[in-house]
Amino acid sequence: MGYITPEITGKFPGYLSPSAGLKFADVPNGLAAISKVPAAGWGQILAYMAFCEVSQEQTPGTDAYAGDFGFKVFTAADPAEKTKKLNAEIANGRLAMMAIIGMFFQDGLTGSAWGDWANYTASPLRAFENELGVQAPVGFWDPAGFTADGSVEDFKRRRATEIKHGRISMLATMGYITPEITGKFPGYLSPSAGLKFADVPNGLAAISKVPAAGWGQILAYMAFCEVSQEQTPGTDAYAGDFGFKVLTAADPAEKTKKLNAEIANGRLAMMAIIGMFFQDGLTGSAWGDWANYTASPLRAFENELGVQAPVGFWDPAGFTADGSVEDFKRRRATEIKHGRISMLATMGYITPEITGKFPGYLSPSAGLKFADVPNGLAAISKVPAAGWGQILAYMAFCEVSQEQTPGTDAYAGDFGFKVLTAADPAEKTKKLNAEIANGRLAMMAIIGMFFQDGLTGSAWGDWANYTASPLRAFENELGVQAPVGFWDPAGFTADGSVEDFKRRRATEIKHGRISMLATMGYITPEITGKFPGYLSPSAGLKFADVPNGLAAISKVPAAGWGQILAYMAFCEVSQEQTPGTDAYAGDFGFKVLTAADPAEKTKKLNAEIANGRLAMMAIIGMFFQDGLTGSAWGDWANYTASPLR
Repeated sequence: MGYITPEITGKFPGYLSPSAGLKFADVPNGLAAISKVPAAGWGQILAYMAFCEVSQEQTPGTDAYAGDFGFKVFTAADPAEKTKKLNAEIANGRLAMMAIIGMFFQDGLTGSAWGDWANYTASPLRAFENELGVQAPVGFWDPAGFTADGSVEDFKRRRATEIKHGRISMLATMGYITPEITGKFPGYLSPSAGLKFADVPNGLAAISKVPAAGWGQILAYMAFCEVSQEQTPGTDAYAGDFGFKVLTAADPAEKTKKLNAEIANGRLAMMAIIGMFFQDGLTGSAWGDWANYTASPLRAFENELGVQAPVGFWDPAGFTADGSVEDFKRRRATEIKHGRISMLATMGYITPEITGKFPGYLSPSAGLKFADVPNGLAAISKVPAAGWGQILAYMAFCEVSQEQTPGTDAYAGDFGFKVLTAADPAEKTKKLNAEIANGRLAMMAIIGMFFQDGLTGSAWGDWANYTASPLRAFENELGVQAPVGFWDPAGFTADGSVEDFKRRRATEIKHGRISMLATMGYITPEITGKFPGYLSPSAGLKFADVPNGLAAISKVPAAGWGQILAYMAFCEVSQEQTPGTDAYAGDFGFKVLTAADPAEKTKKLNAEIANGRLAMMAIIGMFFQDGLTGSAWGDWANYTASPLR
């Protein structure tokens, strides 16, 4: 509030410090105020903070400790109301903590908690900041950067389009809302067709009821609106002023206000009508509670195969909005077939990469071996004509070998192979659901493979083509392992700096070793138990008295911490670890971890890096779990003594 209030209400009149000649108006908002507050002012601030802390008893168990200082505006004499208000206070405080951090960050970057737009005088957006539609609190808002080139002509064309779309959307939105409130006109919409206004449903369902002559009138009115006035750039009509002084005004200031309001209302209406269309297509109504729409056409299919958590029956495009069971079954049969073909196609990409090709000839007459056929899209040009004939013949066989008319088992995807389905109805449903889900995944997968293959010539990309990449400098280093190869999604090595890479590698090895030790330190006592005897005889502290995990930190005596730090120092200084030395690369001469044989050494160091990476993830997870539950693993139900309880 200290940031916001002066922006809205202004500063106090008069002097903050008469002796220093400092007026309230001289103190800027935000972080810049820190340097303006005189020493006496800081004294008052600290004194008030101290007063708040010591003026009431705040030991555990007191009302003040829980935040109730007796001011019944914030709390209440009624316990239920008090709980409600204190809950609200905590929620508001959480929001305010996020807000003030954001204000500090913005203020530190720009010198103002709101940014200082006035500094950006050369921005091309300045060309349009005084146009209609520029309104508080966002001002001129163009996150997509359509106006970044500063083209006035393009801006005016888009503005005219925006106004028209907004007007149409306002009419459409009112067309949804009005009949719900006022009802329909009495009488006939089309006497010749015997169609009453009351017979026309609201929303999208009305489209099928409007007679041809009605569509003709709608199109004629649209054409009249377009051609009845000159709307070329520069005319009043182009800017949306058709001379109707209800929407605009003879007074320029009033006209600007109304046109601004029209643009704002049009923007809202564009959002509203799209939401209404979407809701209407899903539920059969532009609003309301899905549970109430028992007659929705979507209800016809919500218990069908393929309806799975968490989305349930999902048809955002509204293909089933008409409730046609016949169309649904036709699309379902098509989906199953496409899914099966996609699963075969996906496996056809993957299998040769893993198992290799068949031996021998694909076409002896053409001298074409299986090994000569590349994977993926490139194979299309290698398959001989007779091969395509066999493929098409097999497809035709699959289509005509069984009766697949609506209502048959084959139409629903059951061809009598009890591996994929089952004699048990429940098991059959489970397997068919799984097949549909796998088919959907495969359809996504094969499209991605086609796209990747078309771009790079391989479904996995063809890394071999990128010979000039700076990542090539490190692809033969330790830690580069299948299946991801050299993996640097953050781009730390994109500059190709060998020195930086080696420094980061040495750091990674050390962190990995420490994490492996820490991880084993968590696990070993759980399996083997503790050492017998005393950790510190002088302090009477047994090994058995030291708990596992984070709780052990408070039990280690000062001498123990000294030994830990001394060992860390020894590891750092006992060998020369400057760049280029064996120790810098992690080889301290212990041939258990490395080896005299270079190949074996490389293998073991690779394994160490991989294990260290796993241990870094593991120890962080253990810390987090331990901090939450009091143990690095286990069943939350067992942790009855957790402080979170």
